[in-house]
Formats: sequence, structure tokens, C-alpha cells
Amino acid sequence: MAENKILEKLNEQYLVDFTKVEPVTDEMFRCTAKQGTYFARITNYKTEEEQVEEVNYTNFLYNSGLGVSPTIPSRNGKLVEKIPLPNNKEVLTVLYQAAPGIHAPMKQWNANIFKNLGRQIGKLHRLSKQYESTHQVKNIHDWHKNEEYDFFKYIPKEEKTIRDLAGEVLSSIEKIPKDNENYGLIHGDLWLENILVDEEQKLTMIDFQDCEKHFYLYDLVVPIYSAMEFSFAGNGNIDDYGRSITKAIFAGYEEENTISPEMLDRFPLFVKLKEIFDYSLMHMYWDKANLTEEQVRILNLYRIRIEKNLSFIHL
Repeated sequence: MAENKILEKLNEQYLVDFTKVEPVTDEMFRCTAKQGTYFARITNYKTEEEQVEEVNYTNFLYNSGLGVSPTIPSRNGKLVEKIPLPNNKEVLTVLYQAAPGIHAPMKQWNANIFKNLGRQIGKLHRLSKQYESTHQVKNIHDWHKNEEYDFFKYIPKEEKTIRDLAGEVLSSIEKIPKDNENYGLIHGDLWLENILVDEEQKLTMIDFQDCEKHFYLYDLVVPIYSAMEFSFAGNGNIDDYGRSITKAIFAGYEEENTISPEMLDRFPLFVKLKEIFDYSLMHMYWDKANLTEEQVRILNLYRIRIEKNLSFIHL
């Protein structure tokens, strides 16, 4: 839909006086209103049932004091509203109040802010345990049931070394005993672009669209991995930086939640899962027949790192 049409539909569906709509991504729109700034997610990426369960979960987190964006109900009192399209089709819409803060610059991602992030992730997982003890979760899936983890569908058959390693990683994780202390609802995509930081270094987590049931450890791996790829700004040794932020995020986490020594020992295994996950996503979404030079370069760097079993993250 064109932005003026989205603006019209949002004003029809919500008790907010929108004056402007701007695209942020293909499915996320910044909405200016007399009452403030909002973000509308307009997508059928997940089913209505999945999105309803997601926003019920995130509203629980918000009402429990975690830094997440609250969902604004429609005129009909729905947290997930349907916007009609031509040809009797519909698109699902969720409206969020804008979160405080910004995407922090690279130099701000130091050990202090990672310790704070660790606390927030620890609180998130502690609240997830509470939520699952009182709410039946039917539509948020276990991680391995999601399309993005179907590595053998997307990683080419001729890349036998990486496919064999992917099989070993998946098999090893499948064998880990699950319990309420190590497995449950997680954000699932806590790379640094999904974390906002305000002037007092308070954090808000956004974009829970990929929340899933997974080992809690994975929510700690993703931001560390993201920081090593995107936030190191030089002026030092990158290995020292990685060790400092990893130590900090776990120290903060343990102020709010616990993680067993057995799970900590599996940290390298989940780093490898993240590497293979990202590599598989490239094959899933990139046009293989028309790869750019930059895409080829990135694929080759990942191939080298995975095939040579190199890791740039250490506890």
C-alpha cells in the first residue's frame, strides 16, 4: 500500500490522530500523530494466532517492568488488527508506542552497556519463566520448527563440509536435556539494531517478531555475535574487546537469572549455531543467480570461518 493509503487505514482503525506515515522497512512504518510517535508493523509474515500470542507475551513483559514497547489496541480493542486490501485480502497490523532511546553508536557499546544488557536479558528470561507458568503457549514455536533453521534446504548440497558441520551442531543441541531453567521463550533476534539506548543508558528491546522457544543461552550469544561483527570501532585488540563484553553480559545476566556451568560450557556450540544460521539465511534470501560482489565476499568469509572452525568469540 502507498503511504497515504496506510495513513487512511490507520486512522480508521485506531483512536490516534495520525498525520504522517514513513516506511522504515518493507513492513515497519514510523507514524507521526498529534499524540506522539508510533510504529506500525504491517505484515503477514506470521499468522494472526502467532502475532496475538507474541503481543500478549510482550505486553506481559511491559507490564512487568521490562523495557519493551507497549502495544496500542485498535478501536475494536484488538492488539492485532486486520486491514482490508483489494481482492478480499487482509494484512495484519500491530501498533506500538515508540520506545525511548536511539540505536547507539559503535563506540557506546562497551563493557558497561553490555553488563546492563545482560541484566535486561536475565530479567527477560526470568519473566518468561513466570509467563509460561501461567499461560499456555501454543503458537510460538520451538526454534528448530522455524523455516530459518532448515539448513539442509538452503545450504547447497555441494557444500558438504558445512552441511556436515550443521548436522553435527543440530544433533548436539537436540541432545541437550531441556528444563524450565535452560529453555523457554526468548527474543530470538537480539542483534544490536533491536536494542535502543536512552541518555541514561536504559535499554528497550524491540522487534519480538522472531520470538521463539529456545535455549536461553542463545539470547546471550546473538548480541555478542552482533557486536563483534558490527560494533568494534578499533583503537584496541578485537579479541580483548570480545572477551570484555562477553564477561560483562554474563555478569549482568547472573544478577537477574542463573545459568548452569553445563550450559556455559556449550557457549561455543551456540556460537556455531548462530554462524550457520546466518550463512543459511544468506542462501535463503539472496538471489543466487545475481549475487553482488559484496555478497560473494561475505559468503566466502563465512565459508572460511565455518569450514576452518574458526571462532572470534570466547568466554
